[in-house]
Amino acid sequence: MIEWLRRDPADLSITLGGTNLPLDIRRHPTAKRMVLRLADDGASVRVTLPRWGRTDEAIAFAESRAEWLAAQLAKRPAATAIEPGAVLPFHGRDLRIEWDSGRPRKPVVDGDRIHVCGPKETLQSRLKRWLQSQAREAFATDLQYYSQVAQLPTPDYSISSARRRWGSCSSSGTVRINWRLIMAPDNVRRSVVAHETAHRVHFDHSPAFYSLLSELYEGDLALADGWLKQHGRTLYAFFG
Repeated sequence: MIEWLRRDPADLSITLGGTNLPLDIRRHPTAKRMVLRLADDGASVRVTLPRWGRTDEAIAFAESRAEWLAAQLAKRPAATAIEPGAVLPFHGRDLRIEWDSGRPRKPVVDGDRIHVCGPKETLQSRLKRWLQSQAREAFATDLQYYSQVAQLPTPDYSISSARRRWGSCSSSGTVRINWRLIMAPDNVRRSVVAHETAHRVHFDHSPAFYSLLSELYEGDLALADGWLKQHGRTLYAFFG
């Protein structure tokens, strides 16, 4: 359980490259040292302290690493507005958003365009829900395929909105896959599903795990991993 520190919010902020961000400081019962990171949404800086840590020490710690924090902030992709004329990635290709009041409300992909109707002010939320529904369908197909290859039953699964993990597998075998992977190329998405399927057999990253993963996945794992390392962050520029 995390215990939040009492503090004056006006005193707890840090300026990074002209941007002033709130400084969130918290104690954790098992922390042995101070840990600093930029929040997943880039909207604040977080410092985790041991239980005995002091607020002024946390502030000084963050300020001493302002240059590093500014560099991390600069790496974040700029937010992309979801509006008519904008480009939305889907299965690794760019679709131009076309708003047309005379079309059905459900998004329809036509070549390199995606046609949508309905109120413009709800365009973003509707496209997000549509992408998530497409992700569920793709993940279900992928999981069924890799489970059959591994001679396993198809597992329970759900979509994830995690900021730091593309997939996970619980000890019970339930799989969670980040819905944003529906925007990535198919080979990248499928590599993550294959990875989590291999974890259903080997709950570690042992040689046996990687041996099974290479048997399950039909593509180039290094190529898929390289795409995620180079482009994965860009998927978070969409839908906050």
